Amino acid sequence: MKLSRFWKLNDSVVNIMSGNPSTSQRLHVELSALIAATTPGDRLPSEPVLARDMGVSRATLREAMRAFETQGFIRRRQGAGTYVMQTTHVIDSGLEILESIESLAERIGLKVHMGDMQVATQPATDEQSSLFQTSPEDPILQLKRVIYTDGRPVAYLIDNVPENILTPDELGEGFTGSVLDLLIRRGEPNLLSSRCDISAVTASSDLARALGVQRGDGLLRFEAFLFDNTGKVIDHSFSYFIPGVFRFHVVRKVGV
Repeated sequence: MKLSRFWKLNDSVVNIMSGNPSTSQRLHVELSALIAATTPGDRLPSEPVLARDMGVSRATLREAMRAFETQGFIRRRQGAGTYVMQTTHVIDSGLEILESIESLAERIGLKVHMGDMQVATQPATDEQSSLFQTSPEDPILQLKRVIYTDGRPVAYLIDNVPENILTPDELGEGFTGSVLDLLIRRGEPNLLSSRCDISAVTASSDLARALGVQRGDGLLRFEAFLFDNTGKVIDHSFSYFIPGVFRFHVVRKVGV
């Protein structure tokens, strides 16, 4: 067994087995040992087999495995099984400054790249016309793409931008996946701020397929509105992050 990996997985459960561990504690230790003994990239036994061998229900097993997935030690792939992951960097960032995934990753020396990109131009919905202060006939550019690191998807990004702000022609060679970085490099419009609503969501079928997770798995969602210096919204985006790779925090001042 790879003891260093085992203790990294279990730095909070030392001596559990010396007393009378609960079912969840025992299961945590047994799964830790199994993951530590499995070569990264290899597949774990199926859930029915693991549940039977460990003497627990599939529901109990699934909850325990979700904790390891959140920490980035395993990855469940829709229709393919559960795989042990190579330990990766964690992108840890404060939320006080607006930065792209690419900028965050570059700061810690982590390579990220964009996968297949879907670009569509469509008429603005009533809600978008109101949000962007455009006419209903003005087209909206929608951009969808997956961001990868270490050969696996870690985020799914959707941007909705009026075509008078950004056109498909600007998404050619040199575009790395960040609309924010593109607009900053271009220098116009002048960007002022962003408002972001953060929530935990479950993966829909489309998101699960794009990110290679199970439908219903937990994801972290950022819904963001990017404003120019006149206070006008120029980008409405949704970012879905797989837990275990991204860790966000907020620095708060003590009230007086």
